Amino acid sequence: MKQKEFLLGVSAMLPLLLGVVPFGLVFGVLGISSGLSETQTILMSSIIFAGASQVVFAQLWAAGSAYIVIGSSVALINLRHVLYSASVAQHLEKLNFKWRIILAYLLTDEAFAVSIRRFTSHGTSRPVHFFMLGAGLTLWLTWQTSTIIGVIAGSTIPKNWELAFAIPLTFIAIVVPLLRSIPTIVSALASGLIAICGQSLPWNTWIIIAALGGILMGAFVEKWNHNK
Repeated sequence: MKQKEFLLGVSAMLPLLLGVVPFGLVFGVLGISSGLSETQTILMSSIIFAGASQVVFAQLWAAGSAYIVIGSSVALINLRHVLYSASVAQHLEKLNFKWRIILAYLLTDEAFAVSIRRFTSHGTSRPVHFFMLGAGLTLWLTWQTSTIIGVIAGSTIPKNWELAFAIPLTFIAIVVPLLRSIPTIVSALASGLIAICGQSLPWNTWIIIAALGGILMGAFVEKWNHNK
C-alpha cells in the first residue's frame, strides 16, 4: 500500500516536470548571471527549494539590493507555504514530528497541487503521506538536476529558446486542474486581478494580498452558495 501510494505520487508529478525542468534551467542560468557562484546557485536550490523566491533572490542580488530587502522579499513570497501547510495539516496531524518536517521541506506549489487532490479524495483511509513523499522527492530530484544543468550549460543555451516562459506555464498547469467549482474559479480570478493591479506595491506584498484576497472571495462565494 505504501509503495503504491509513493508510485502514484511520482506518476502524478511527472506531467508537471515539463514545466519544472526549463524553470530550473532558467534559475541555474540566472543565478550565475546575477553574480552568484556555481556552488551558491546549486545550494540555493536545495536550501530554499522554492523556484519563485529563488528567481526573485537572484534578481535582487544582481540589482545590488540591501540584504534586508532581499531577505524580506523572499520571506513574503514564501508565506504562501503557510497557506499550503494549513490546508494539508489536518491530513498529516497523526504523523510524528520527523515525518512532518520531511514533508514540510518537500511542500512546494506542485507537490501541494497534486497532494491536496489525493488527500481530499482519500483522506486518512490510506497512507497518503507516501503519495506526497513520492511527488515531493520526484520534484526535488528534478529541480536539483535541472539547476545543475543550467549552471553548467547556461552559456550554451540559445537565448531564442525563451526558457523563462516556462515559469508562468508551470503555475498555470498547477492551478487549472483545481478549478472545478464556482468558488475556486472566483478565487483564482480575484487573486489574479489583485496580482495584476498590485504590481506597484512595495516589498512584493502583492503576492500575499492577492492570495488572501482570493481566499476571502472564494470563501464568500462558497458561503453565499451554501446559504441560498
